[in-house]
Amino acid sequence: MGASAKLDRAAIVDAAFEVLNDEGLDGLSLRLVAEQLGVQAPALYWHVHNKAELLSLMAATFHDAGKFSRVEGATWRDKLILAARARRRAMLERRDSARVCVVAQPLHSAAEAEPQLSAPLLEAGLTRRQALSYQAAVIAYTVGWVAYEQSQAMHDFLTQLIDFDESFEIGLRALVSGFAEAAAG
Repeated sequence: MGASAKLDRAAIVDAAFEVLNDEGLDGLSLRLVAEQLGVQAPALYWHVHNKAELLSLMAATFHDAGKFSRVEGATWRDKLILAARARRRAMLERRDSARVCVVAQPLHSAAEAEPQLSAPLLEAGLTRRQALSYQAAVIAYTVGWVAYEQSQAMHDFLTQLIDFDESFEIGLRALVSGFAEAAAG
C-alpha cells in the first residue's frame, strides 16, 4: 500500500485479513498489519484503538455479509437461510474466521444492534423475541459449523463421514423449520 496511500479503517481491516490468512489468528498483530500497509504501527491508532477493536471490525464484516437480502416476497425462513449461507461463504474465505467471531467484542451495544438484527424478520411477521432468538441460533450454528470446517483435525475427520456443504444445508433447514414447531409448542 505504501505510506503515502490513504489509511482508513477499511484498508486496515483488509490488511488485517491478509495477515490473518498468512499468519492465522495467533500470529495477527498490529505491527504486522502496519507492515502490510507500509506504515509504522502508531499510524494505525488513529483508526483502531487496539487489537481487540480490530478483531471486532473484522468480525463485523461477516455480519455484514450475512445481512438479510431484500428479496421481494422472501419469508422469514428464506431470510434466515440466505443470511446463513452468505455468512458461511464469507467466513470460509478467511482463515480462522470462526475464531475471530468468537473472540471479538460486539462493536455496538445491544440496544444499537437489536433493530439491525430483528427488523428484517419483524417485517416478515415474527415477534421481536422470535426474531432475535432465531437469528442468534442461526448465527451460532453457522459460526460453529465453520469452526469445524476450519479446524484441520475436525475437517479431516468429518470429511470421511459427511459432505460439508450438503450437511450444513440439511442442518440449517432443519434448524429453521424447527423454529415454527417450537413456537407452536
